[in-house]
Amino acid sequence: MDVNSKRLSSDRNELVLRWRNGGLDVPRNSIVEFSRLCCCLVFHDLSPQAPTLFLVMPKEAIIRLSEAEDSGESLLGRLMIVGKKCAAHLGLTDGFRMVAGEGPEGGQSVHHVHLHILGGRQLGWPPG
Repeated sequence: MDVNSKRLSSDRNELVLRWRNGGLDVPRNSIVEFSRLCCCLVFHDLSPQAPTLFLVMPKEAIIRLSEAEDSGESLLGRLMIVGKKCAAHLGLTDGFRMVAGEGPEGGQSVHHVHLHILGGRQLGWPPG
């Protein structure tokens, strides 16, 4: 897996829009591009809330989980498998948390479906 240490744009939505419109090859600070496996990208969060926090984002334009079609079931499941593999690659052997935000009250700030994978410390419950 190739690790790229460059930084992301400070505007996440601009990054996603440029990426969707073909203006960006791979987000900077990428962990790996899984285009052959599942058409998604994995990259570190701009403002991590845990020692390790990365995003798994499908290349397919799905704005919100509530808008996903049944045909997207395998892609959305694949995001979890890719997240699990990247967590192992990054050494999160004692556990991690996967989070998907939906809409404003769910904390969705990037208008493209993605998973947050957090780890590297004991995470509290309940979240939020």
